[in-house]
Amino acid sequence: MAFKIGVDVGGTFTDFLLMDEKGNSDIFKILSTPEDPSIAVIKGFVDMAKKMDMDFSSFLGQVEIIVHGTTVTTNAVLTGNVARTGLLTTKGFRDALQMRRGIREELYNNKYLPPPPIVPRYLRVSVEERVDFSGKIVREINIHDVERGIELFKEHGVEAVAICFMHSYANDKNELLAAEKIVELMPEAYLSVSTKTLPQVRFYDRVSTTVLNSAVGPILKKYLSRLIAGLNEEGFKGILLIMQSNGGVTTPEAVMELAASTLLSGPAAAPIAGISYTRLHGRDSFITIDMGGTSFDAALIKDSNPVVTTDGKVNRYALALPMMEINTIGAGGGSIAWIDEGGLLRMGPGSAGARPGPVCYGLGGIEPTCSDANLILGYLNADYFAGGRIRLDHSGAEKAIEEKVARPLHLSLVEAAYGMFHIMNVNMASAIREISVQRGYDPREFLIVCAGGAGPIHAAMIARELEISRILIPKESSIFCAAGMLLSDLKHDFVRSYHCTFSKDAMDVSRFLSLIRELEREGEETLSEENIPQGRRGYLYSLDLRYVGQYHEVNVNVDGEDIHDFNEEAIKAAFHNAHNRLYGYDLKGEGTDVELVNLRITAIGTTEKPSFRKEEYRGKDAIDCLKGKRQVFIPSEMGFLSVEVYDGDRMGYGNHLNGPVIIEQVNTTIFVPPEYQIECDQYGSYLMTLL
Repeated sequence: MAFKIGVDVGGTFTDFLLMDEKGNSDIFKILSTPEDPSIAVIKGFVDMAKKMDMDFSSFLGQVEIIVHGTTVTTNAVLTGNVARTGLLTTKGFRDALQMRRGIREELYNNKYLPPPPIVPRYLRVSVEERVDFSGKIVREINIHDVERGIELFKEHGVEAVAICFMHSYANDKNELLAAEKIVELMPEAYLSVSTKTLPQVRFYDRVSTTVLNSAVGPILKKYLSRLIAGLNEEGFKGILLIMQSNGGVTTPEAVMELAASTLLSGPAAAPIAGISYTRLHGRDSFITIDMGGTSFDAALIKDSNPVVTTDGKVNRYALALPMMEINTIGAGGGSIAWIDEGGLLRMGPGSAGARPGPVCYGLGGIEPTCSDANLILGYLNADYFAGGRIRLDHSGAEKAIEEKVARPLHLSLVEAAYGMFHIMNVNMASAIREISVQRGYDPREFLIVCAGGAGPIHAAMIARELEISRILIPKESSIFCAAGMLLSDLKHDFVRSYHCTFSKDAMDVSRFLSLIRELEREGEETLSEENIPQGRRGYLYSLDLRYVGQYHEVNVNVDGEDIHDFNEEAIKAAFHNAHNRLYGYDLKGEGTDVELVNLRITAIGTTEKPSFRKEEYRGKDAIDCLKGKRQVFIPSEMGFLSVEVYDGDRMGYGNHLNGPVIIEQVNTTIFVPPEYQIECDQYGSYLMTLL
């Protein structure tokens, strides 16, 4: 028997999807171990072996592929526990990392300070050198400045070095000379060179991304090296792939070199999984929502194309590598309720996480959380949480909400719990509006794909806030990101800057095409090193374009034929349409020129995907799956009703229920309000529809 495993390390739970060669799947969830994430990962593998009635080594020996999403780098940046990093940069630009873009993040808040730079000033070393925008070397590098920097770095125990010079994207000679000296005199240091990490314009974006890469590089390298060694010792002979924030996977060796590509990578798997699941229903435009224990992630996919951005932020630090545009807020099952200075009830972004967890977990938590409110309202079953492995403490949840929320606000226990529940739903609906309405899309035209262990409880109420009529809850919703990892392709992004007016008459078309061929060659070399057959290689093309006089550009997906034929009219039309959708206007026909800023290529190596197993039709009646009834709070009634509870793990294709109803599975619970009906499809997933 051959197995495939998807692993998603989250802030509260570590999720696993185990699939065999016949398409059968099994779900595992383990409480995460933030002190060392690999502990929970290995424990999950051990549990799988026990479930298969195999010894650990024999089980790992039959695992063909493990696709792993990790929060190691993200957590390092969020907590500030990054590697001690030194920066070599052009003389006169030492403080660019601290000055940032010079734009106040909160325009009307004079007290809102920028975060401290990852590299302190005394470890930022100026190097005498200069390249102009055209690539001409104005001043050769003073290698003694580099040597002086190395002495300083050694003196202060620097583990990683970042090199970022002005206009090096146009000519990398000086950066490469500095890198050679670092390799010679500090061979043990992790090294990031901006022309390898991000060879494009905009100095602050480039230096911030390069520094982030160095700051998390040693941490990721240590973690993956330890994990690989442990797996190999136990007999793992298969392939290990790592999830990236662009929605693709890559080899451990590649990701160790570009560690920043794993920042915020975990949520990127959900949109990829959503594409496969919605395709089964003939849909290609949808919004994925993923509500776990710590956070809520929302992403919009139009025509099976996830929105990708190069203007990301991690803990307010700029990250300009291509990444899925996912709106993440602190709204999970562990989100803590609190009362602000104005006496208003708030939820999150603080979370109880895996330790100590919500009060109802009985692990030492004392702050009331979303999960505690869901228990009080009857959405969670104290005796069947995680299939009965965790017995929830109802009285503890009552006490925490009563003391911390109800009494201070002069509310009853139920009113306080519902207030917490409702605020969570409004917060999550607002996050969806940010990635839909604010980008020119009407959310009512999209299907919601619901994921996360806590998501199906809230999905219908979020949909009502947004007037969305259809919700898809996949069979593997509680570990959706882990499922998405097994459905992801290998992806590598390449970029070159070429700033010019975009027209045949005003630009060097031959240079444009030569840069495209250069990017394609890099993609071919990378995919070849990963042993991807020629028939499984593909490329996506995009250009960063803007109107003359604008500061920000728009990334526009372009057909490969239009690129190679330099179809100026088609490319400009795509830009005008994208600009109109984003900002409500375009300047087509106004005589305003279009500028090119960057050329981008994504090299894709198509992987073998696990198959979806179809179920036999079971009929509409699900009475055999009825477990009983319990009191559940119904928002439209503003009170409790006796609601039927069904065993979701026994339900199958064709089963149909009208709300209000509760469907319990080992790893999640679905709340179907009176306004909705729900039906199980032939792949075991649920489709909830507004009546």
